[in-house]
Amino acid sequence: IKIAVSTTISAQGWPVLFPRASYSVELITEFVFIAHEAFGLQVWFTVMCVFQGRCAEDLYKGIQSSDSGVRCDSLKQLADVSTDITFAQEFISRDGHSLLVQIVEEDKESCLIMTHTLTGFMELMDHGIVSWENLSSAFIKKIASFVNAKVQDASIQRLALAILENMVLSSNSLFQLVRQEVTLERLITHLQVSGPVGDEMAHYLYVLQSVTLNLLEPLMRTPLDSYNQDQRDMLHNLRQLAFETESEGSLSNERRRSLCAKEFKKLGFSNNSNPGQDLVRAPPGLLALDTMTYFASRYPDAYSRFVLENSSREDKHECPFARSSIQLTLILCEIFRIGEPPSETRSDFHPIFFSQDRIFNELFCICIQLLNKTWKEMRATQEDFDKVMQVVREQITRTLASKPTSLELFKNKVNALNYSEILKLRQTERLHQEETLAPPVLELKERLKPELLELIRQQRLNRLCHGTLFRKISSRRRQDKLWYCRLSPNHKVLHYGDVEEDTETPPIETLQEKIPVADIKALLTGKDCPHMKENKGKQNKEVLDLAFSITYDVEEYSLNFIASSRTDFCLWTDGLSVLLGREMSSECMRSELEILLSMEIKLRLLDLENVPIPDAAPPVPKPPSNFNFCYDFSQTEQ
Repeated sequence: IKIAVSTTISAQGWPVLFPRASYSVELITEFVFIAHEAFGLQVWFTVMCVFQGRCAEDLYKGIQSSDSGVRCDSLKQLADVSTDITFAQEFISRDGHSLLVQIVEEDKESCLIMTHTLTGFMELMDHGIVSWENLSSAFIKKIASFVNAKVQDASIQRLALAILENMVLSSNSLFQLVRQEVTLERLITHLQVSGPVGDEMAHYLYVLQSVTLNLLEPLMRTPLDSYNQDQRDMLHNLRQLAFETESEGSLSNERRRSLCAKEFKKLGFSNNSNPGQDLVRAPPGLLALDTMTYFASRYPDAYSRFVLENSSREDKHECPFARSSIQLTLILCEIFRIGEPPSETRSDFHPIFFSQDRIFNELFCICIQLLNKTWKEMRATQEDFDKVMQVVREQITRTLASKPTSLELFKNKVNALNYSEILKLRQTERLHQEETLAPPVLELKERLKPELLELIRQQRLNRLCHGTLFRKISSRRRQDKLWYCRLSPNHKVLHYGDVEEDTETPPIETLQEKIPVADIKALLTGKDCPHMKENKGKQNKEVLDLAFSITYDVEEYSLNFIASSRTDFCLWTDGLSVLLGREMSSECMRSELEILLSMEIKLRLLDLENVPIPDAAPPVPKPPSNFNFCYDFSQTEQ
């Protein structure tokens, strides 16, 4: 037993759970015991595995009490003490976890008791003593019902989601079972009502989006096979849906081929005698045929209108459906990066992706009609095909950048962004670029930079003085205890220490540990950090990107951080760089500097609105013929 002498505390007032007559020591918090006064000792003992069996037995009985108050208190204490593995082993050996499962399955308790039950269950399962696969289907369905319920306590739903996440990660069979019980639409509903999406969740949503869209890659990479009867039938089905043709059985082979070639040409295929050749290029390959078929079958009226409207024109302004569809499919593949593995750092997911099952095909249906509309607005001909596709790409990317949350919203926004609006935006951006790149403006920027950099430095130091809450990372759980770090007001000492979950900004006096800034030797980031080297091969890219450390006392010691977001990482690494007399180098600093420069330049140039800025200084005028207009200050006025 390790003994750590601390402040003396009288052992008076035993907890209800531990009657005074039963023990010589008293449980205070987190399994820290003090001796009974009969021993004449007043010291703290850190005890790892003493009296856990009796504690587990008492809680096991308390949970089965007929008094709801006793049950609630017992479950609350269980949730607190289950973090200790020795207690967890004792409680599980009494089949206590099955008792919690029974409470959940019966679902007769209040929201508060159910919250304590689920919390205790999560803590017990977290030790890995019991396998997730041992849980009954009735329990899994009940947990899923908490998630699916439209009206449910937020704490219960949050715990239920965490339990389901552990199940999904533990085995494929549980994943399939959870997948049947909880639909993607219900999970999306939780995201929509949960407020702003955090950086970590945004990255996961981006990965889900990327992995799902990459399911289209095989189609995109596969060229059309002219000998494949199914693919040939899909091509001919496109033609038949567009044109009401007479029975082709009575026609001769030559007449039938001539009719098909004529209709494929009206459809917009370049190789009308063998339209399959247009789909040999991969990408987009068979994906283009799939999107065209989806549009023709899902929206037959819009498809027929598109084809007939353009095939009947004789003014060279017809929009080729097939050629446009193939190129549009390729553009959408490039925008959504289909075929590229998910990035480990990106988080730019599109909310619209989660509004529809076949989102790629639905977007194609909207965009192909947009393309026809833009073609007419530009009064384009075949020679203008590439220009039209550039405008359509711009319309799509600008609309997606506004993060529409539904197909209807995307459709309204992209159609409002017509060709004339694109021209206006391009002109505005071009004028802005010309203004910002003019030599006088560039010179003004250089003069303003030092002042604005100093402003950013002060902001970083103020942020460090305010402090930030960090999480400790352990091997057992991804996120465990919390600690707080802040800089002293005189910028000379870093104060830090452990804090509770609900702590906002602890007073600097409560943070017991400290490091003089003068003792800091180096700032390390990423894989160079000691705590990343210790867990080499176990840390993912996301954690590496948020890790930083400071070394002190001749680099023998280090204080290790893992920021909660990329923003906090940038703020702290910049602030520590300022303290060490180094240049700030984060992407946040560069972005903020550019924003401040842009705002300052605009303010300085307000009086010069619509006044052209010359590229060079105006010439010095020639001296006047005489200086009689000058006032003689030497004469004293009367």
